[in-house]
Amino acid sequence: MDFAEGVPCWVDATLPDVEGGKRFYGELFGWTFEDGSPAECEPDGGSGQGGGSRPGGWSGQSGWSGPGGRSGPGVQYTRAFLGGEPVAGLAPKSDGRMPTSWTVYLATPDAAALAVRVKGAGGQMITDPVPVGPYGTVGLAADPEGAVFGLWQAGTHPGFGRQREPGSFCWTEVYARSTEVDLFYEGVFGYGSLDLEDELGDGGEDFRIWSPAGTEAGPGTAFGGRAVMADGFPPEMPPHFLNYFVVADCDAAIATARRLGGRVRDEPVDTPYGRIGALVDNQGAAFAVLQEPDRRSG
Repeated sequence: MDFAEGVPCWVDATLPDVEGGKRFYGELFGWTFEDGSPAECEPDGGSGQGGGSRPGGWSGQSGWSGPGGRSGPGVQYTRAFLGGEPVAGLAPKSDGRMPTSWTVYLATPDAAALAVRVKGAGGQMITDPVPVGPYGTVGLAADPEGAVFGLWQAGTHPGFGRQREPGSFCWTEVYARSTEVDLFYEGVFGYGSLDLEDELGDGGEDFRIWSPAGTEAGPGTAFGGRAVMADGFPPEMPPHFLNYFVVADCDAAIATARRLGGRVRDEPVDTPYGRIGALVDNQGAAFAVLQEPDRRSG
């Protein structure tokens, strides 16, 4: 599967308890898992900023120690599979100061050049690009408001083997405090953009969708977007990405997440693009689920 520059190509969650994460997401999404061997070494460089995280070298015969800054003695990166194809990763927190969160990785043919553009546009590189064996090159960046995302230059691991089907990734949104971040993402990645009217009916939501550079911007080509955090968001909540996964039944998925110890961040609501709800897993990582319109009963 090929990915245009700036398009999401992978997601992973950094968790205090990977085994607990496997139980939660395995039951919620039907994932199976394959563990990498403990990382015995790290690539040179890439210590970066932001709490000391650095990319781990891929290790083991069947797995990897991750594209998102989690390596060291005994650390294992776990890949999640759906129908035998990779769909996500789970990584153990190597430092308690690291956030428990999902990270989206944006594809690039040249991570080093992209890092230069990120810095030139007012963002920062938390972890500069570094090779992870033959699998690719990874970096961790933040936009001018501090929302964190990954960079992935594919080698032998291109990214998602499945997406936009039940149990897999389908969409990402950056929740920002200002529309000024549009200049950053559209300047760095060349995204085409389209502003949408308030789709949820609560009035005044400022929402923009993004499509890959060189395509006509619109719902048919969009992969994600930008939402402005309005008064309903806690003032202490930092700008962040929210990643969506397709489910066959939104309400059933939310009920399952609750039963497994998760909680609801935003109750499910119908939109023209499907029924959506935002969740927090049983360890504190936020994500969202989407039931596509043609999967709704009645």
